[in-house]
Amino acid sequence: MTATATDPLATVRQAIEHCHAQGWTDGLPVVPATEADVAEFLATVDRDPDEVIGTQAHLDRRVTVAQAAVNAVMAGCLPEYFPLVLAAWAAVTGEPAAQGGAWQSTSGPSPMLVVNGPIRQRLGVNYAGGVFGPGFRANATVPRALGLLVRNGFGIRPQQLEQATQGVPGRWQLCIGENEELSPWEPFSVGGGVPAGTDAVSAMLIRDCEYVDNRHTEDPEALLRDLADTLARTGAYLGMKHSTGGLVLGPEHAQQLAAAGFGRADVQQWLFDAAVRTQADLRAVGKESHDAEPGPDPMPMMPSPAEIPIIVAGAANAAISMVFRPFGWSTWSGRSVPVPPTAQEASA
Repeated sequence: MTATATDPLATVRQAIEHCHAQGWTDGLPVVPATEADVAEFLATVDRDPDEVIGTQAHLDRRVTVAQAAVNAVMAGCLPEYFPLVLAAWAAVTGEPAAQGGAWQSTSGPSPMLVVNGPIRQRLGVNYAGGVFGPGFRANATVPRALGLLVRNGFGIRPQQLEQATQGVPGRWQLCIGENEELSPWEPFSVGGGVPAGTDAVSAMLIRDCEYVDNRHTEDPEALLRDLADTLARTGAYLGMKHSTGGLVLGPEHAQQLAAAGFGRADVQQWLFDAAVRTQADLRAVGKESHDAEPGPDPMPMMPSPAEIPIIVAGAANAAISMVFRPFGWSTWSGRSVPVPPTAQEASA
C-alpha cells in the first residue's frame, strides 16, 4: 500500500518514528499510546492513576499507575494484561535484589517473571514448548512493559544511567508460565505464600541462563550430579560469600526425580550438598576467599538449600533443563504476588 498524506497507516508510522526520536523505545517499534488507549487499560484495575508504584530516590524519580499503563500500551500489551503488569512490577520491585541501584548495575540483570494459576490459559502465557523463546504475546509484552517503565519513568537507559558491561541477552523479555499440568510438585507460587489455583506472579533478577541437556541416564543421582556441576561453575562465583543458582526443570527431569522419591526440598538439599568447589579450585581461577577466616573446604557454592529456586516449565519432548543465576547474593524473597481479576471480571 502506498502511503499518502491522508493514509492512517502513514500517520501511525510517523508516530512510531516520533517515539524512536524521543528515545522512548527499547530499539523495537512501540505502539503509540492515545488517551483512549490508556483509559481502557486503567479501567481494568481499581487503582488511582496517580498512585506511586516505584521510586529511585538517588535519581529523584518516581513512577505511577498511569505511567505503567502508558508503557504497557507502548509495549504491545492487551488491556486485560494490565493487572498482571502491575502485579509483576510489584513482584520485581519487592525483591531485595531490585532495591537501590540494581537497574544500573554493571551486570545488567534481567527480571525473570514466573506466572502460576488459571491466568496462564486466560492470557495465553506460554508454559510449554519454547517457554523462553518468542511467539507468545503475553510472555513478550508483559516484561517489555516493565522495561519501558524503567526506561521512560526512571530514565535508566543503556550507556547513560545504565552501566551494564555487556548485559543479559533477553533483558526485559523473560516471562514464563510454570507447567503445573506436568509438574509433579505443588506450584512454585505456593512456596511464595499464594494458594494453589490462584493467579500469581513471582520475580527474580537474574544474570544469565545455562542449559543442561541430559537425556542419557535414568539414574536420578546422575542427573542431579550433572545439574550440580553446572551450579558449581567457578565463572559464576564472585570471589566472596557464595554463588547463586536456580533451576527451570524440564517436565521430564522433574518427573524422573519425583518418580525416584525426590520432593522439591529433597532436590534442593541434594544440590546444595553436591554443588561445592575446593579452595584449590577457587585459587586456580584467582577467586580464593577474601574473608578473614577461610570457609570450609570444599565450600558450598549455593547459599542454602532453600535458596535454590526450582520451577518446572517447558515441553516434555526432550530431557533438557535450565540453570539460571540470580543477581548478586540474593536468590528469591520467597514472596509471590497475587494477580487480581480485571475490574470487569470482578464485577461480573
